[in-house]
Amino acid sequence: MFFSNMFRKKCRKLFFTTPSHSQEYFIFHKLKNLYKYDISETDFYSPEDVLEAAEMRASEIYGTKKTKFLTNGSTSGVIASVLACVEPGDNVLVWRDAHPCHLNAIKLAGGVPVYYDVKFSDSWGVPLGAGVEDLEPSFVQHKITAVLITSPTYEGFVADIVAIKRLCEKYGAYLIVDEAHGALYPFSDELPLSAVRIADFTVQSLHKTAGGLNPTALVHCNCDKDIDSALKLIMTTSPSYPMLGSIEANINFLNSKRGRRKIESLVAQIKKLHTVCPNCQFGGDDILKILVKVPNFSGYELSEILYDKFNIEDEKTNSVSTMLLTGIGTSERKVLRLAQALKRIY
Repeated sequence: MFFSNMFRKKCRKLFFTTPSHSQEYFIFHKLKNLYKYDISETDFYSPEDVLEAAEMRASEIYGTKKTKFLTNGSTSGVIASVLACVEPGDNVLVWRDAHPCHLNAIKLAGGVPVYYDVKFSDSWGVPLGAGVEDLEPSFVQHKITAVLITSPTYEGFVADIVAIKRLCEKYGAYLIVDEAHGALYPFSDELPLSAVRIADFTVQSLHKTAGGLNPTALVHCNCDKDIDSALKLIMTTSPSYPMLGSIEANINFLNSKRGRRKIESLVAQIKKLHTVCPNCQFGGDDILKILVKVPNFSGYELSEILYDKFNIEDEKTNSVSTMLLTGIGTSERKVLRLAQALKRIY
């Protein structure tokens, strides 16, 4: 790996530079080794060149025009994407209940939000993924410059990205997809189609499902807009190179045979969970988000039972269903314990 090779080099130079811990003095013992990799730009080190090479390699892996590493979460990727393609006064189509960073991004760009709603599933108590029918009326009424889509939703429903991209092309709008919870999609055919090769901008959180450090993320660009300049408007000039290095390692693992096998194994384990829990109903488009309901129990009741009786805490719940989040770090033992608990609830 680019970063690892750079850090392995032996050097007896004394760096009278930032950071002041000089890769030796550490305050928090458990992070002792991390301090060694926390460097700044010097004549000896050239981390910016190494970062550029690592991002180019990531772009090849994802099949994008450009992929950028983020150390301030998907929020920074969404904001930069909007800043890259929206001018003051432009109309931006945004989901009314989207993550707050969507509206914040529009405000920072000086854009005008045009709201759309998506269908709501009463049977699951959650919103569904956006469809063309949810968006096109706004295109007819307004000149739309960019569209912000959340796919997958928190509960695992995905939008029809291919159809929405065609709609955007028809009306000359940029498509920005907040795929924060779909970072594993590009690495398995068992998971929903990723937007990384379809949308103009796609933002993914590595820390949510892909095993990355909090708050590492990626923004993928497939258009001619200057995402680099947009990122410079909001990102620090002193990035965390340990975090950037972890992003490279994270991507390489996901793209490796071992990483892909881990994803396939997790999918297989959850499929087995579905079959051994006939008393449960499972929903959503993303199998890694275990959206479940049990007859005669509300989502809140199911959540309380799992927590109080089986020491299992869910990610999110509502009056109908409960969602348990899984990711690259979810062990087979963990899935088995959940299956054993769900089988005992009637």
